[in-house]
Amino acid sequence: MRELNLDRLRTLVTIVEQGSFVAAARVLHLAPPTISLHINELEERLGVPLLLRKRKKATPTGVGAALVERAQRLLNQSDAMLEAIQLHAEGKTGRVRVSAATPVIAYLLPTALDRLAQKHPGIEVELAVLNSREAMDRLAKGLLDIAAVALPQSQMAEVQVHPWRKDPVVALIPAHWEHPKKATARWLASKPLILNDDSTQLARIANEWFAASGLRPQAKIRVNYNDSAKSLVGAGYGATLLSYETLYPQIDKRLKTLYLDPPLWRPMGIAHHSGPLEIAVRHVLDELKKI
Repeated sequence: MRELNLDRLRTLVTIVEQGSFVAAARVLHLAPPTISLHINELEERLGVPLLLRKRKKATPTGVGAALVERAQRLLNQSDAMLEAIQLHAEGKTGRVRVSAATPVIAYLLPTALDRLAQKHPGIEVELAVLNSREAMDRLAKGLLDIAAVALPQSQMAEVQVHPWRKDPVVALIPAHWEHPKKATARWLASKPLILNDDSTQLARIANEWFAASGLRPQAKIRVNYNDSAKSLVGAGYGATLLSYETLYPQIDKRLKTLYLDPPLWRPMGIAHHSGPLEIAVRHVLDELKKI
């Protein structure tokens, strides 16, 4: 069974609203024969007359009036849907799925999201806490739009990765420890350490930093949660290495921050799926790049 055509339904509704075939033709910018054809097709499809034609006037039959009532609701929904999709296509509305590690979401993204909300209030950002490996996998599968990831990343045809920022890594130590002005690898290696496990990018670059001084210290405690690491340092269990941006606001007087000698940097990238990007996604990328 053929489905009803929205254009034919719009013709019927317009005839009833305008009161005649001729007036409907003017409103719809269609030739009068086309208007007649639309109604003939509808009546043939339903097998009943929909309009009573009296001279130059047209009024709905009982079936026609029932169909017009329902068609008006359907056309309104269709128009609303098309308007919403048009706004989405123009980048005025939309949902953009973004992932990052907890520190990035907590300390870096709020400023960018505030700017986005002021410029593009119709864009909604959906945040997910994912590590870089999970984020790259979801980007490749089309389940994510943008991700802040650790660098370097393996090349993937479905994903593009661009350098974003470099943040200094610092040592966090118990405030009561005697300490040098800056923390060297040899000084830190002599202390009990609270470090990420080797699956994280921070652990990898920390291992390389120690190795450059000929050192391979073993961690006393392995933990991947920054707040847990800070709590353990505050309790005096040892020192840890964290990205600088994860430390603020820093109000725990039990903690002391030391810069590293030589400096260590944690490179970050912005990843998104390859191919054309929706305008809303580009708006979010533009604000992230300003951080």
